[in-house]
Parts: sequence; structure tokens; C-alpha cells
Amino acid sequence: MCKHKPDDAERKKWQNPDIILPEIGVKPGTKFIDAGCGRGYFALPAARLTGPTGWVWGFDSNPEAILSLSRRATTEGLNNLELAVGRAEELVVCQKCADIVFYGVVLHDFTEPLKALANAQKMLKDGGRLVNLDWKKERMLYGPSFEKRFDARQASEIIRSAGFTIENVDENGLYHYIITAKP
Repeated sequence: MCKHKPDDAERKKWQNPDIILPEIGVKPGTKFIDAGCGRGYFALPAARLTGPTGWVWGFDSNPEAILSLSRRATTEGLNNLELAVGRAEELVVCQKCADIVFYGVVLHDFTEPLKALANAQKMLKDGGRLVNLDWKKERMLYGPSFEKRFDARQASEIIRSAGFTIENVDENGLYHYIITAKP
């Protein structure tokens, strides 16, 4: 369980989606899937970036989070955001449709990460990429318990074992690493 739950303004100081998303290739026209999107911390900025020629699919197992995200998207007039309630281990929103399948600090939460990754494979276009942004395995004020976290090496091994080729592993600020991979 998270020791300290930061609000979005605090979180943005050390995990800014307006910087991270363009760095991973989100731009106008991108087809982006946010698996485990929660209340839309990454999905909303991605929908703004992809614009009317792109789209974002966001899904999460928490119906309340999806409802909250839906309301926020409607308020902003974002018509390129599709939402669903479901688990990454069970849900395939489309076949070979996405440029990017994004896991924003959720891979460690999946009960069956290999199943979730197999579904990501199904959703990625040829040439598409998986992007996993997750917590470093260090003790800190934020994030899940130390025991629950994967370090970048562990996450890379899981992603490789699901049939992906790791392209890059980088630190992303003080608390996170980011892994990009291709099927």
C-alpha cells in the first residue's frame, strides 16, 4: 500500500505526463492504450496530445476510477478517449491497433503479468511498442510496498519472457524507470 498518496500537483513535480508522453512517442495521430489507467493521470494528457486524428483507450479494474475519468473527459470535450472496466489480464480492446501500449506504474499490480503482456502483444500494431513506467525497487515515501515492486532487471525479464525485445531501459526521475520494448 502507498505510504503517502500525493495529489496530482505534487505528483507532477516528479512524474510529469506532459514530459513523459512526448518522450515515449505520443503525438497527434497516435493510437495509445493505457492499461490500468486509473483516474486518467496519463490517459487525459495522452488524449490531448493524440488529438482528433488519434485515440486513447483507457481501461482499469476500478469502475469508480473509470467513471471519474469519463466525467473529466466529457468536461474537457475529449471525444478521442474510449474507456472500459476490465483487467489487463482479461481485456483486449482491439487487435493490432495500437502504436503504444502503456503501463503507468501498474505492472507490479497485475496478478498475472505474463497474461497482461500477452494481451498487449495482441493489441500492438506491427512496429508498435510496449512502454512500462514503474517504481524503482527502493524504499521511499511514495508508491507500493518495497516487497511488491519489480526492479528494472526483474521487469525486463518478465517482459522478455512474454516475447518482447527490450529496446531501452532508463531512469525516469527520482522514483521511476522506464522500459520500452517491441513484440
